[in-house]
Amino acid sequence: PPPPPPPPPPGGSAAMPPMARYSSWREKQNAFIHACYVRHEHDECMRVIEEQLSECAFCEYPLYVKALILRQRGKIQESLTLFQSATCLNPNNTANLKQVGHSYYLLGKHKQAIQVYEEAQRIGEENVRKRNEVGRQARLSADDWEIWHNKGLCYIHMKQLGLAIESFQRANSIQRHDATYMQLGKVYQLQENFEEALKVYQDAIDFSPENPELLTTVGLVWLRLQENPKAFEQLGNSLTHDPRNAKTILAAGSIIQDNQEMDTALIKYRVAAVQTPNSAQLWNNIGMCFFGKAFHTAAVSCLKRALYLDPFEWIICYNLGLVHLNTGQYASAFHYFSASINLKSDFPASYMYLAITLARLKDFPNSCTAYEKAISMEQDHMNHLNYAITLYNHGEVDKARTHHGIFKQLYAELNQEDVEHDYEVMAQSQGLQEALSKAGNLS
Repeated sequence: PPPPPPPPPPGGSAAMPPMARYSSWREKQNAFIHACYVRHEHDECMRVIEEQLSECAFCEYPLYVKALILRQRGKIQESLTLFQSATCLNPNNTANLKQVGHSYYLLGKHKQAIQVYEEAQRIGEENVRKRNEVGRQARLSADDWEIWHNKGLCYIHMKQLGLAIESFQRANSIQRHDATYMQLGKVYQLQENFEEALKVYQDAIDFSPENPELLTTVGLVWLRLQENPKAFEQLGNSLTHDPRNAKTILAAGSIIQDNQEMDTALIKYRVAAVQTPNSAQLWNNIGMCFFGKAFHTAAVSCLKRALYLDPFEWIICYNLGLVHLNTGQYASAFHYFSASINLKSDFPASYMYLAITLARLKDFPNSCTAYEKAISMEQDHMNHLNYAITLYNHGEVDKARTHHGIFKQLYAELNQEDVEHDYEVMAQSQGLQEALSKAGNLS
């Protein structure tokens, strides 16, 4: 290669003024800092930053990048101080203010974050107005998608869901993003407005049809609405684009499991276990698959592992109670049903199974109390049938006959699809009916 050109003679026409040389050096250092940061070479980046700050403590860009690195390392308060210092050096730079607002958001100071974002909006509008006055190019807009999106996140945490919806809609009107669609749909779900949530997610899929996270979210909404065929279709589309997404596999496996295809569900869960071996939901579902196959020891083992991973998940305690009740370990079943009720006190089935357990433990008064609690929460046919059986077993024939009559009335109102395969329920009802008839004849 040719040799480099010789340096310019000192004092000649090509010599740079001292300030120009310093400015050029700073620009090169900033460019190197930027290159290190985007390559995730944070240690080298911090070394160069400290070197530059030792030369001049009032350099905006090194302070800004140092704050970003500290925030990634979990030192949010220290990064906030640096972002504020950068803002003091250049108050008209909205990028600094947006990072200050984001730091407040991460610290849980959502009201202060919104105030900072609104100040960034005001400064941005002022900067754009000045540029439009002096410029001859196309007029600029002061609307910033990022500010509106982050304000929406703050409003969610402040439980101001109406303002959150307005913010996300405003953000999408400026520039559409998958993240904004996801958050907007989440707000509608928090309001239990699933129809609007599905509309938002459908718009998002039209905008980004190959996003597996969006497709999985739509599938989960349909699953929550108990529309299993539609849910399975969306989850299948998601797995087409990302076949190893553990969240999607878990949801699809739960639908397969509900259809009593335990072996197929276990094959799905095996793939998910490689990706997320410490998922409590995964081990809970695996445990219930083994329970459906009557492998009770394996079921208890998996469910206890799930409980170890998430001790405050009520459904795991509930399922452990079911397994122990099924295996005749009534004291353990009582323990887990009680724990489930303490964690989630508004689930009627927990009280019904607790009542059955107490009846098996010969605690008839408390069993009746649990049945009455379950019935007061939900008029379910199984509550009345099990209560009637318990009452009959303890000699309360008249009350048993009353609750069995309510059971038959509620059972007759069910859809034909729901009652076609309830052979065990019908057998229990028929057996109770015959026992009550004999008791009536004897009396």
